[in-house]
Amino acid sequence: MIIVKNKRCSEEKIRKEFPDVLIVDVTSHAKDEMIRLSPFYPHGGIPVPFSPGWAAMSVESIWQGLKVFETAGVDTALFRNNTMKGLKRTVRKYGKPKGHRKGVGGSELLEYIQARKLIYVPTYKWMMEHKARTEIEKLRELAKTRTIVLLDYDTNPVVEDPSSPLSHASLIKAYIDGTYPVYDGTDEAQQQKPEEGKCEFNIGQRVRHFKFGEGTVKSIEGGRITVTFAEGDKLLALRVAKLESV
Repeated sequence: MIIVKNKRCSEEKIRKEFPDVLIVDVTSHAKDEMIRLSPFYPHGGIPVPFSPGWAAMSVESIWQGLKVFETAGVDTALFRNNTMKGLKRTVRKYGKPKGHRKGVGGSELLEYIQARKLIYVPTYKWMMEHKARTEIEKLRELAKTRTIVLLDYDTNPVVEDPSSPLSHASLIKAYIDGTYPVYDGTDEAQQQKPEEGKCEFNIGQRVRHFKFGEGTVKSIEGGRITVTFAEGDKLLALRVAKLESV
């Protein structure tokens, strides 16, 4: 069983309510590998919805980068932010938000809830399936025999509720429980593939493949990267979307 709690709740209070609980921090302040489930984590190579050829470092950089304000439009520079900091774009600096652009070059502005459905929710799912599969499977197995409390700074699980930010921990729970929300129009967003030149990979960079483990980039050509892996020093040409930064 999986439960979502506010990270500000004391561990003592949580354990009093659930004595045999396993507490897992999935925020950007996590101290273990579960930090990779934070929307701020810079995996790299995450396709930007409705934007062929564009990829970003994190889910949050996509959400913030496509936001449009009274005095500022789409900010593609955020797609390259790999620091987990400086991603928020504030009303104080840019004025009232007008919506989210449906794609980098799109003409349509999505209102808040629609943007959640077409941008945030499918992008976070893509990240779980392509960049954090190991962590998700670990939680899935643990939840079969233990009660797990996921810590998040937000606990709103309802996509259609604009009163507070959507909880990414609730999306994790929904994904593992088999109740992840799917909306019409998200297929296009999920099927986008980043093109070479838009991903943050360079020759000599350490990368990770979900199946082959860690390796080093040897060459980049088109939409494929040749990586050498420690085991047998073998070279494999792999699609950019299958790799992430280490």
